[in-house]
Amino acid sequence: MLDASPIRNDWTREQAEAIYNLPFMDLLFQAQTVHRQHFDPNQVQKSKLLSIKTGGCAEDCAYCSQSARNGAQLSASKLIEVERVISEARKAKEGGATRYCMGAAWRSPKDRDMAALEAMVKGVKDLGMETCMTLGMLDEEQVFRLRDSGLDYYNHNIDTSERYYSEIITTRTFADRIDTLNKVREAGIKVCAGGIVGMGEQQMDRIDMMLALATLEEHPDSVPVNMLIPIADTPLADVAKLDPIEFVRTVALARILMPKSHVRLSAGRTDMSDEMQAMCFFAGANSIFVGETLLTADNPEEDKDSALFARLGISPMAVGCDGSK
Repeated sequence: MLDASPIRNDWTREQAEAIYNLPFMDLLFQAQTVHRQHFDPNQVQKSKLLSIKTGGCAEDCAYCSQSARNGAQLSASKLIEVERVISEARKAKEGGATRYCMGAAWRSPKDRDMAALEAMVKGVKDLGMETCMTLGMLDEEQVFRLRDSGLDYYNHNIDTSERYYSEIITTRTFADRIDTLNKVREAGIKVCAGGIVGMGEQQMDRIDMMLALATLEEHPDSVPVNMLIPIADTPLADVAKLDPIEFVRTVALARILMPKSHVRLSAGRTDMSDEMQAMCFFAGANSIFVGETLLTADNPEEDKDSALFARLGISPMAVGCDGSK
């Protein structure tokens, strides 16, 4: 078993592949060991995600109902009012969420939208919550404006491996994703970056996706691991379901390669059994999204999550606590 204690950015593909393919019980044991070195194993962060602008996106992401290029034909909306965002954030805080994430279906924000985005960040910060936004690609001026407004985290998923990327998205490149992540990190905003599994990729693509994140100059603070939710009329509507054990292996690999990152069990939980989610928590996942929807997809209701937490003896992380040791 490799020494998982040091924080490393020099993992090789051979090392990552060897970890991923360990006997399942050995893999889970190693992941849980690493997790306990850096986090309270019985605490999970609760975050809330709100779509602040839905549909009409110019990108052609094959998994997404919000793409104007896909067949899902989700109606496009305007950017919602700042007051509504703050009101929804207040409700999320009352429900136990400590981080509030705001997502817009854009290739990148327009300058005319920046003042409203800044006001959203400031308003949510004033509630005592951590702030996160996902707005697509950013230029340097936009990055600095968001930073100066108090934005804590910026989410920009790489989605899949560099090899498989063009099979999923053609309107931007893998390098574009990495460039945005570097801009955000260099400006002092914390990075949230992960991807989606179950999109028809090969096992090596899942390994390479995590390896790309683990070999960045700094590991992302949060690593969302999403299970594809097949959406009717999108190019991936009929993709075969991924073996749940492969999904848990991906979570475990993320935990071992990036020991101090929050590994977020994100989209797809409605199709996961309680037992599968419990295995993901044991494999090192320590963050979830709460609420009935994630952007446009279903998510488990909060009472169901609370019941699962109670069965597992898990407690939510408190506001201002990241669960780290």
